[in-house]
Amino acid sequence: MILDKMGLKGYQIGKTKIFLRAGQMAELDARRAEVLGNAARTIQRQIRTYIARKEFIELRKAAIMLQSHWRGILACKLYEQLRREAAALKIQKNFRRHIARESYLTVRQSAITLQTGLRAMTARNEFRFRKQTKAAIIIQAAFRCHVAYSYYKSLQKAALTTQCGWRRRVARRELRKLKMAARETGALKEAKDKLEKRVEELTWRLQLEKRLRTDLEEEKAQEIAKLHDALHAVQIQVEEANARVIKEQEAARKAIEEAPPVIKETPVIVEDTEKVNSLAAEVENLKASLLSETKAAEEARNACTDAETRNAELVKKLEVSERKVDQLQESVQRLEEKLANSESEIQVLRQQSLAISPTGKSLTARQRTMILPRTPENGNVLNGETKVPSDTTLALSNVREPESEEKPQKYLNEKQQENQDLLIKCISQNLGFSGSKPIAACVVYKCLLHWRSFEVERTTVFDRIIQTIASAIEDNNDVLAYWLSNSSTLLLLLQHTLKASGAASLTPQRRRATSASLFGRMSQGLRASPQSAGLSFLSGRGLSRIDDLRQVEAKYPALLFKQQLTAFLEKIYGMIRDNLKKEISPLLGLCIQVPRTSRASLVKGRSQSNAVAQQALIAHWQSIVKSLDRYLKIMKSNHVPPFLVRKVFTQIFSFINVQLFNSNGEYVKAGLAELEQWCSEATEEYAGSAWDELKHIRQAVGFLVIHQKPKKSLNEITKELCPVLSIQQLYRISTMYWDDKYGTHSVSSDVIAKMRVMMTEDSNNAVSSSFLLDDDSSIPFTVDDISKSLQQVDITDIDPPSLIRENSGFGFLLPRSE
Repeated sequence: MILDKMGLKGYQIGKTKIFLRAGQMAELDARRAEVLGNAARTIQRQIRTYIARKEFIELRKAAIMLQSHWRGILACKLYEQLRREAAALKIQKNFRRHIARESYLTVRQSAITLQTGLRAMTARNEFRFRKQTKAAIIIQAAFRCHVAYSYYKSLQKAALTTQCGWRRRVARRELRKLKMAARETGALKEAKDKLEKRVEELTWRLQLEKRLRTDLEEEKAQEIAKLHDALHAVQIQVEEANARVIKEQEAARKAIEEAPPVIKETPVIVEDTEKVNSLAAEVENLKASLLSETKAAEEARNACTDAETRNAELVKKLEVSERKVDQLQESVQRLEEKLANSESEIQVLRQQSLAISPTGKSLTARQRTMILPRTPENGNVLNGETKVPSDTTLALSNVREPESEEKPQKYLNEKQQENQDLLIKCISQNLGFSGSKPIAACVVYKCLLHWRSFEVERTTVFDRIIQTIASAIEDNNDVLAYWLSNSSTLLLLLQHTLKASGAASLTPQRRRATSASLFGRMSQGLRASPQSAGLSFLSGRGLSRIDDLRQVEAKYPALLFKQQLTAFLEKIYGMIRDNLKKEISPLLGLCIQVPRTSRASLVKGRSQSNAVAQQALIAHWQSIVKSLDRYLKIMKSNHVPPFLVRKVFTQIFSFINVQLFNSNGEYVKAGLAELEQWCSEATEEYAGSAWDELKHIRQAVGFLVIHQKPKKSLNEITKELCPVLSIQQLYRISTMYWDDKYGTHSVSSDVIAKMRVMMTEDSNNAVSSSFLLDDDSSIPFTVDDISKSLQQVDITDIDPPSLIRENSGFGFLLPRSE
């Protein structure tokens, strides 16, 4: 290694010596001397460095000691000087304070003396004036009271007479209408009850068929297992018989070989042939038995195929029954919708009858505006018949639109008409957001406010905006979330800006008929709930929270536009909620249906099958959580107000609660844990009280998983464990639980008996006799709720879109700096 590192060549290595060429040893010695010299120089350099540094450190310590002593002397001198200056300042301060206090006390005493005299004089003058004023007020009050009381008595007598006559007339009219609506509602309720009974019968039949199918599959599996065991036993017997035949043949062959040649061969051959014949007969018998066993196996296979065909027929019948159940459920839902519409109309009529004022012209005008005429044209009820004006209404609207466009606008010139066209073209596109504020809503509001469209008696800009929104809405969650954000923001701005004028209800007869038809179309197409009736739009609620927006006295078109915008907001909200329900409904069905386990898994062990089933159901729950995350992400990206997001997920969790509680399923607790984790991750800002909507299924699951149910009394169950559940619901979940399957015990027989007694006592109560929960699909908010929950929108820093930015007619949209 040394020679290779030096680069020497031509040397030879022996066993104990190395042979070098001439001059190579000198090179090695020179290299050795060089290495030793370098090492010596390194050692000398380190020693000299150490000595020099030691001397430097000693010198530095001495210098530091001298400097510290000298600085201490200087600090002592400076401290003495500062102490003397502080003493001098203190003496000066005390002397000046003494002089200033003496002068202040003198001036204060003089001022107090002057103020006392002036205040006494002022008080005497004030007392004299008040005494005179009080006497005059008493005289005036007595005279005015006499005049007002006499006028009030005469006015009260006339008003009572007028109100009694008018209220009698209005009450008779409303009583006739309510009687007609009550007849229709009663018929719908009877049909609904019949369909519910039919659905319950079909569900029980479906469960019975499912149980029969499972029993048939188990019997079939047992028969197949028995036939396999018999076939295996026969095969073993055949193999043993063949082995015995082979052994006997070998024994006979050995006996023939070992026999001496002198012995006669004929008898031996005869004996061997007899043995062979007997063995052959046994083989034939075994073959016959094998054939009989194979025939029995074929018969078993044929029986199995027949059972499979019967099973397929039962599956087809089950599918047909499920389709019938779905159809009946759809018909029940349609009847419920019709019933809800009729109830909403009855409630609106009742509110209108209560809101009617008994005074002169304003009363008649309000009645004309609020009460809709029941005519066949607008799709309302007339003489107990309902008509849906799908084609006729569209045809009339298509005829009226060209007529209204051909008429010249009284308050808009041609330039404003072009600006309106450009605005409609602009908002038909996706303008996005500026920060968290939708650009389209802010631009529409600023344009309408600048053009004074809210104060105009006749205009078409509102109808064109509504038509644009209606054409842009499609069954796409991103588009629906975008327009939900825009419509809620625009409605908030309108709620803070518009105020209903007294002349808004005094409209011509032609416009009143148009509004009635529009309201009829919206009530049928959008299924507006009673909470979102049009009465809340015309009230002045929520206008006291205006900060920077100025209020405008709105005319009839502006108020109608606000009402239509609210209807579209409710429609978009309902579409998003229903889309999410449709997406998670199949997953909920998979979570509710218990997955079937094979016979082999039952043989291996119940714990392993339970683990597999639980993993499958948790996968379905995770798919539901992914759907919730996707919808939350869509609404967050489109800046939907958190109030509406909370309402969506609250109703979705209520739907999950109803579906889980009304059906049977396993491993629900793991799914509830997944939903609770999602609520905590989504935060209370977006989840809200969604977790509280699962209280029924949470309490039911908590009641079923405890192992001490027989020790619990009915009072403890109803007050502590399940305070939300009714007696009927507790009886349902207590009797449907299988103790031999889950390894726990149900409630005691005394508790079941008490439940039955309480159920018979409450059988007349329609609310308490419900075994299942009902899903609420109404709109859970009003315009006032949106106005109170959303923050004020700042529209000053919104940049207009590029399509209208360069247009001079939209210069008011630009910021002030531009």
